[in-house]
Amino acid sequence: MKQYIVDAFAEHVFSGNPAAVCVTDAPLPDDLMQKIAVENNFSETAFAVPERDAYRLRWFTPGGEIDFCGHATLGTAYVLHRFYRPDAESLRFRTMHGELTVQFEGSRIEMDFPAYPLREIPVTPEMTDAIGVQPVQAFQARDLMLVLDSEEAVRALTPDPEKLMQLDGLCIAVTARGTQYDCVSRVFAPKMKIPEDPVTGSSHCLIAPYWAKRLGKTELTAYQASARGGVLYVSICGDRVRIAGTAVLFAESEILSDMNVERGTI
Repeated sequence: MKQYIVDAFAEHVFSGNPAAVCVTDAPLPDDLMQKIAVENNFSETAFAVPERDAYRLRWFTPGGEIDFCGHATLGTAYVLHRFYRPDAESLRFRTMHGELTVQFEGSRIEMDFPAYPLREIPVTPEMTDAIGVQPVQAFQARDLMLVLDSEEAVRALTPDPEKLMQLDGLCIAVTARGTQYDCVSRVFAPKMKIPEDPVTGSSHCLIAPYWAKRLGKTELTAYQASARGGVLYVSICGDRVRIAGTAVLFAESEILSDMNVERGTI
């Protein structure tokens, strides 16, 4: 089985967010996909299977399957366009999060996602204790978003992973208004065995609508200020969020035939 490693939201290797992408002719057993994800130890391993006029797409972290992942969707679209569907102008994915579409616009890949509703919740002492600084606002969707008063505070964060585990939300996204960019963020997901995610497309379905409303803009440039870093180009279209970025190929490999023992073919 072919596997590709792609740096998503990156213009050169060793930046952005790495994802493994496996393209198969038929679905794999869930336990095998999970073992591959654990072996890879990336924040996500994506599995794409042709399904009529679209692809069935699933994402696995080292800590389990996830319902929605932006950077691995971008990485999968990049792989399919480069190696399988070079003439395609767009692709559709059927996922746990509904049907997702991507468009190819020059070197950028634009993904069309549903926005998360902005539901403000009270800032609690536990939030402050977990990240080491008091947020000015908090919002809850699948992820918890904490708003800080400066970009410097976001970049300087040294959160406590154990205390983050006690907060609601699959991921903990911390954001502030940017200087060079419209907004900056960092995202932590210890519940999925990801101490810090380098660049998180899905969390920007909460981050971007907030900053679009606050700044009075529908077009944003966002930066995720992890050690690797990555830029996201975001458009707000009603209850949809279009997130665009670039990707680069790091490696192309073959998962060896010992895998067939797991699949029951030997």
